[in-house]
Amino acid sequence: MARTFDELVAEAEAAPVEGWDFSWLDGRAVEERPPWGYQRLMSERLAGVQAALDLQTGGGEVLAGAERMPPVMVATEGWPPNVAEATRLLHPLGAAVVADADQPPLPFAAEAFDLVVSRHPVTVHWAEIARVLCPGGSYLSQQVGPASVFELVEFFLGPQPEEVRRSRHPEDARRAAEAAGLEVVDLRTAELHTEFRDVGAVVYFLRKVIWMVPGFTVAEHRDRLRDLHARIEAEGPFTATTTRFLIEARKPG
Repeated sequence: MARTFDELVAEAEAAPVEGWDFSWLDGRAVEERPPWGYQRLMSERLAGVQAALDLQTGGGEVLAGAERMPPVMVATEGWPPNVAEATRLLHPLGAAVVADADQPPLPFAAEAFDLVVSRHPVTVHWAEIARVLCPGGSYLSQQVGPASVFELVEFFLGPQPEEVRRSRHPEDARRAAEAAGLEVVDLRTAELHTEFRDVGAVVYFLRKVIWMVPGFTVAEHRDRLRDLHARIEAEGPFTATTTRFLIEARKPG
């Protein structure tokens, strides 16, 4: 028997959203992955350095997938529930977790790290990244690109202005990196697709990825959620376009 709107929404509203593990969505949402394999690239880079920093680690799940940690491995995170989750996961692997509000300056000395990595950072403080990198060190990051999942964003918020749709453009990242004194050695983009198969998957996603629909709550958006549920029931999964880019930049040595 098909589950009702109220059942789907109540289940998703009660689900914990700490950490950066999306396994709750298994079978309910499908996200196409970029072709470059960020976790594999990150793992390869970590294996070749002495000291590394993972910025905005979330619950530490991505970093924990590295095959080997360098002798000095530090991760930062700003959201207290994620700090606790990342500490639980990463400390046994030899990584220290530092609670940091993600506002400059970073709580590290200049030239402290050979490598800085970050998957899906909300903000990127390029001058601070350049400061904490050793000469010859590198920054590797997979980031959310412009207008990502905007079909879903605009379903709730309506049409967004062009400057909002264009934000997080990879060429802007290139210019910002170069302005901070870094040399961009790799920049790749991918346009992918995400399917939401029930309204509960949307509720969970928007509760977890809080910047997509700022201030999202079930109570505030219940009417639109009900419309979305009816649409999925009638037409099948709600499909959105996901954009990602990979950027690697090096500090001159």
